[in-house]
Amino acid sequence: QVQLVESGGGLVQAGGSLRLSCKASIRNTRPYTMAWFRRAPGKEREFVAAISPGAVDGLYEDSVKGRFTISRDNAKKTLSLQMTNVKPEDSAVYLCAAQKLGGDIREPNYGHWGQGTQVTVSS
Repeated sequence: QVQLVESGGGLVQAGGSLRLSCKASIRNTRPYTMAWFRRAPGKEREFVAAISPGAVDGLYEDSVKGRFTISRDNAKKTLSLQMTNVKPEDSAVYLCAAQKLGGDIREPNYGHWGQGTQVTVSS
């Protein structure tokens, strides 16, 4: 059984920072590509960032590049998203995702998803 649980969401002012975490109940997270997606009200899931197995650096959507940093700790089975200089348009439910098999990491076709954590950025 695979479970992903996000935490760290909340209310933050524009320009502020927030750190999201995802804990995975997976035997070994090392083979998994892990990612963050977000879904705003009335919108489809949008790719935010992803990090491949064994990777040091992540891949980012243009809108968050330079502001967000994705990282993983396979020993602790956690995925993090450090959000800085947040903007009101960053407001959304942020979802943690994991996928062992190959595919386009930017597309929301991951095999495992968390419930999401709400991030609200006030102006």
